[in-house]
Amino acid sequence: MKLNITPFILLFVFLAACAKDDNTSERCSDFFCEYDARNFTMGFSTWAYAPTIFAVDGTYDFIENYADIYSEHIDSNVPWDAWMNDTTLPEAFTNEIAGRASNKIENTKLTVSVSLLSSDRSDLAFDYDGTRPQYSSLDDSHIADAYFKHLSYIASELSPEYLILAIEVNELLVHAPEKWEGYKNLMENIRTRIKSAFPSITISESITLHNFYAPEVANPEEFISEIAAYANGLDLVTISFYPFFKAQNTKEDFQKTFDFLHDKINQPIAFSETSHLSEDLNVEAFDLSISGNQSEQNNYLEALFTNAQEQNYEYLIWWAHRDYDELWATFPEEAKDLGRLWISTGILNEDGREKEAYETWLDVFARR
Repeated sequence: MKLNITPFILLFVFLAACAKDDNTSERCSDFFCEYDARNFTMGFSTWAYAPTIFAVDGTYDFIENYADIYSEHIDSNVPWDAWMNDTTLPEAFTNEIAGRASNKIENTKLTVSVSLLSSDRSDLAFDYDGTRPQYSSLDDSHIADAYFKHLSYIASELSPEYLILAIEVNELLVHAPEKWEGYKNLMENIRTRIKSAFPSITISESITLHNFYAPEVANPEEFISEIAAYANGLDLVTISFYPFFKAQNTKEDFQKTFDFLHDKINQPIAFSETSHLSEDLNVEAFDLSISGNQSEQNNYLEALFTNAQEQNYEYLIWWAHRDYDELWATFPEEAKDLGRLWISTGILNEDGREKEAYETWLDVFARR
């Protein structure tokens, strides 16, 4: 007699599916449960919470345990004179790069962000002596040659998978629009040379989403069109986004901004730096008073993860893993107001206690 095994096969498939569902429900929280695995990498910058070796080591240790990508963010001075005149590089610069290289985390992807521009994004970054090189246009050959040397040195020392050639570049069009054409010519030069010298590195330039979505300019539509066209000419569009800068505090607010981004950008997307407040922020010098709490922070992180998954982001970097009150206390007085802006955006508080967003981070990180 011929045995009909079809019912047994169907029963086996049914039981196996039930077992999978049971395992999934056991290991997953309410959020992100519908996804068996995430399709993006996630991590933090190496911004330490205190000015101590213990804090620096602890930051790298945290990243090693809870990230599969991390960011070295070099938003400081550029040794212009040394690059232009082939003289000895400032020790402060070489020590900084050597320190980052010595802490490189194995088996974890690295993205490096380098700033061409000053902190207010209106001009070139300062040299280590507080001066800037003279130029008639940002695309002057001596500027291009020096900056190419700067990026090449950093790329050679740190060997990243991703290199952001300039940080928050659309802010230059906000603060110094007369320099924008020179900037575009400069970066076309730089991109060509870096791609040739480091063909395995993915390169980009970051833009601020808060001043792309809602730019503070006279002609917003023209500005948005220009930045969208520029960004879509890049191989990877990297985003800097702090939604509280635009008083966004609900999932609806966050999603409107994400939808705007996806509508305007047709290239792959990564978030090179982002975070959200977990406490109220008050900075009198900037006339700022913004509400914040752990629930709002967690809502933003969930929205970020969902969009990263559904829109296939390359990676996302949460700015700091821990609130940095201890580091902030050492800032010079002239930097304290600016430094307060991100002080409560970690997923751990200043004492290392876990916030709501910490659990969300762990749940999603586990889905590899």
